[in-house]
Amino acid sequence: MTTREISNILLILSMLCYPFLSGLEVDALSYDYSVSLECLANPLKPQYGGGIVVNPELDLGLKGWTRFGDAKIEQKVTKGVNNFIAASNRHQPHDSFSQKFYLDNAKFYTFSAWLQVSQGNAKVAAIFKTQSGLQRAGWVAAKSGCWSMLKGGLIVNASGPADLYFESKNASIEIWADSISLQSFTKEQWKSHQRLSIEKAWKSSMKLVAVDAKGNPLSNATVSVSQIKPNFPLGCAMSNHILTNPAYQNWFKSRFTVTTFENEMKWASTEPAQGREDYSVPDAMLRFAAQNGISVRGHNVLWDDPKYVPDWAKSLSSNDFRLAVDRRVNSVVKRYAGKVIAWDVVNENMHFDYFESVYGKNASAVLFSKVHELDSGTTLFLNEFNTIEQMYDGTSKPDKYLEKVRDIRLEGYAGPIGIGLESHFGAPNLPYMRASIDKLAAAGSPIWLTEVDVASGPSQALHLEQVLREAHAHPKVDGIVIWAAWRPEGCWRMCLTDNNFKNLPTGDVVDKLIREWSGQSSGISGTTDSKGRFETRLFHGDYKVTVTHPNAKGTSSAVAQGFKVGSVNDESKKRRLHVKVLA
Repeated sequence: MTTREISNILLILSMLCYPFLSGLEVDALSYDYSVSLECLANPLKPQYGGGIVVNPELDLGLKGWTRFGDAKIEQKVTKGVNNFIAASNRHQPHDSFSQKFYLDNAKFYTFSAWLQVSQGNAKVAAIFKTQSGLQRAGWVAAKSGCWSMLKGGLIVNASGPADLYFESKNASIEIWADSISLQSFTKEQWKSHQRLSIEKAWKSSMKLVAVDAKGNPLSNATVSVSQIKPNFPLGCAMSNHILTNPAYQNWFKSRFTVTTFENEMKWASTEPAQGREDYSVPDAMLRFAAQNGISVRGHNVLWDDPKYVPDWAKSLSSNDFRLAVDRRVNSVVKRYAGKVIAWDVVNENMHFDYFESVYGKNASAVLFSKVHELDSGTTLFLNEFNTIEQMYDGTSKPDKYLEKVRDIRLEGYAGPIGIGLESHFGAPNLPYMRASIDKLAAAGSPIWLTEVDVASGPSQALHLEQVLREAHAHPKVDGIVIWAAWRPEGCWRMCLTDNNFKNLPTGDVVDKLIREWSGQSSGISGTTDSKGRFETRLFHGDYKVTVTHPNAKGTSSAVAQGFKVGSVNDESKKRRLHVKVLA
């Protein structure tokens, strides 16, 4: 083979979306991501066959079930085919039916049940009474005449016995339940499901074939693959200090592909006094982001918390306030239309209602419509806290979140609505977090974790890693932004570095995950086989592949080529990239 022939290397790249790798499976117990948002005439079968619940479909009378509190319990039948359990003659919210379990604090538990009430609508919660206190597993807005699915999860602080019961503040109604499931997972099983989900959702297989100019396979060629940019958006909030601090710039741009400005795009920052607008800082930050390939989420157009409405605006008459809001929406959205990947339109408008007090209950729909009219190509987001973090704030739970989306639709807005989950965690309840995202995902909207941080303490880095892994592994989470904008006086709740941009333990966690999710942690290299083939699995993103092979004179010829790896909707089809490169 001549030197000229060896220099004309033909690379054939095939991207295949293989099923996940069997070597990652643990005990062959798959996690069930499914949730039904419909209220059905008959409940579906219990997940996991009921798991460790005795008599989950109530086909065996009341076996396994006892009375909890002061209530009458009985087995009932609808339409002659569906057996269920009913609690009537209730006097207190907790009066219902119960089953005993032994819960292990080394395990995760996912819970589901189908619930109905005898009349009207009522919020019904599933609660476990443990030796260390009451632990909620989730709740659902139950209706009469059809069955609604509750899906949740829990962990316990200490191993021991626990009593499951159901609670509704409306003691005048009967609580009905069917298809009840409690399934335990070891922590290793839980991690296995995360790995399996990532393999399926965010990785694909690549097959490379190296041949010479005559089509002969090049065996024993050295192959090196490096990721240029990942597809999965992982980012961090940014403060204006990045404009004047080169160390901050270098630290940030070497890690993140997306950002949210912490305060600089907000109304109070860009119009500190009526009519005196100043966008110089967010303009400069946007230029920095664009120059470094960093996408920007628009945060925020308006904020429903009165604390963050400009003081001068709150002093206006209702009519003048409306005019000021219109000017704000037109000003910020027109300025950045097409330059941001998302808009948080009315921030935290499930916990607060300042704009509703002026515009009326349809304020969200009105404002979403205005923003969409000005920037129709960008997804508009709700953005809320305590939806997946913990279950004791009922204002923004998954059911309430989806109800808010429906209200905005019913009030006339027909454009895109994304689900923004702020994700300000303490110690994370991962089963509840996953179940909550499951439920939100059933609506089919884009989902982002938009402001991820965790409370300070000795386990802060561990908890951050748990939250980020859980979010990245969920097949319906489209992106993550960490809420750790650096300021010399300290970050809002969690920092990733010190003031010299040396990583704190939380920053080390982020760097470790970036390396892992890009394939950098193990390195991607090898040699072609006797048929010139090299195969590997890659995270979706932009890549460069380099193939090196010795030539007839004992030196080496090398070729390099960029390519993209993405998801394949039809797994039966190969996507081939034929590239001929002259070395």
